[in-house]
Amino acid sequence: MTTTSYPLRIPGEILTLSRMRAEEEHLDLSTALRQFLHVGAEEYILELIVQGRITIGKASELMNKTVYDVQRIAQKHGVKIGATAEQIHKSRNTAKQVLR
Repeated sequence: MTTTSYPLRIPGEILTLSRMRAEEEHLDLSTALRQFLHVGAEEYILELIVQGRITIGKASELMNKTVYDVQRIAQKHGVKIGATAEQIHKSRNTAKQVLR
């Protein structure tokens, strides 16, 4: 993963929380801020998957993770992703028709 420096205005409350986390977890402030940013990005990507705006494959590409990692992250956040029962049923029927 490549990183880029970017000037950013951060609300005081977020800085306070980041300092608390940095102290509790023995991190530097920048690492704590990046961790918060990463968690927010994960949640946003999961929202996009649930809304059907991106695929799990695209999400894994954006997160630089495997598809299985994305599924574990979704499970950690309590988000169900994947095909619905109706979609699975339709897929099976389509496959049966194609195989005939």
